[in-house]
Amino acid sequence: MGALNSILMSRRHVAANAGCRALATFVLCLAAIRVCGAEPTPPGAEVPPAWAYPVNPPDFKPAVEDGSLRHVPGSTRAYTLGQLRDFFMAPDWHPGDHPVMPGVVAVGRKPDVYACGFCHRADGRGGPENASIAGLPAAYIVQQMADFKSGARKSSVPSRLPVAAMASLSMAASAAEIDSAAAYFSALRPAANITVVETAVVPKSYVTGWHLAALPGSEREPTGQRIIEVPENLEHFVSRDARAVFIAYVPIDSVERGRALVAGGGGRTVACAGCHGPDLRGLGAIPPLAGRSPTYLVRQLYDFKHGSRAGSGSILMQPVVERLEIEDMIAIAAYAASLSP
Repeated sequence: MGALNSILMSRRHVAANAGCRALATFVLCLAAIRVCGAEPTPPGAEVPPAWAYPVNPPDFKPAVEDGSLRHVPGSTRAYTLGQLRDFFMAPDWHPGDHPVMPGVVAVGRKPDVYACGFCHRADGRGGPENASIAGLPAAYIVQQMADFKSGARKSSVPSRLPVAAMASLSMAASAAEIDSAAAYFSALRPAANITVVETAVVPKSYVTGWHLAALPGSEREPTGQRIIEVPENLEHFVSRDARAVFIAYVPIDSVERGRALVAGGGGRTVACAGCHGPDLRGLGAIPPLAGRSPTYLVRQLYDFKHGSRAGSGSILMQPVVERLEIEDMIAIAAYAASLSP
């Protein structure tokens, strides 16, 4: 269930509806990505920012399973690396943090419907590589599944596996499974798990698991016009701990600049509060933006602008984002991420 903030069915009104798809397709996508890497870009075409669309390098090698048990703080449970990589199981380190998961969230349905909680975590917090879907309107989640299924919702970088997996899943999930998952995730209370830090220099980073991670050591490099969003503790996030937290390093003055753009548009867009609510916590079936991954938010703004997201919300979102440059998207996303969800 990929999430952001498609948006709006009318400046004040709404839209929403549908679903999850297939292991074989997923494996084929992965094989193609490993062989091909990122797609070539036509001459003169704008290149999506690599920091916002991390793609595992062709020589990416996940850690080897050794059968040892992993643990995370605050949990008495233990899982092997093999279990943590099982697409048909949502590791549930903290069962007291959420209601009982429905079957499609906890274990999915073999062979085609992966456990929703595997990627998005048992409590819907997800990560920068996919989406936080806790607290999204149920109708919005259903509509995103319909958009993935129809092909209306894609990625500006097709080789990114999280979106390819969602498109695959959406073909196989039943309406009942989609409704069940949407009802579960929409009822969850989103939790703050991102610290936004304005800085001129950031830790050097690398791509792992379709997201960025900080390289060990103290090496730094200029922030530039980027958001470098990394897990505070990589092992906790790799262990699929829903309580994992992130640091989002953003350019200096991004938050205040984003506040101004969100409030009045700054001549480049329109006030976001009219549709997403005064605190960006959503309005009706329009999704909340507050406290969500800024990397994810930038991808969605970019995808709307460049036509990769062409679902129901794109009718109103496309003119809203058409004049935004990357630095504007960074500022808006940094401000939204800095708010309490």
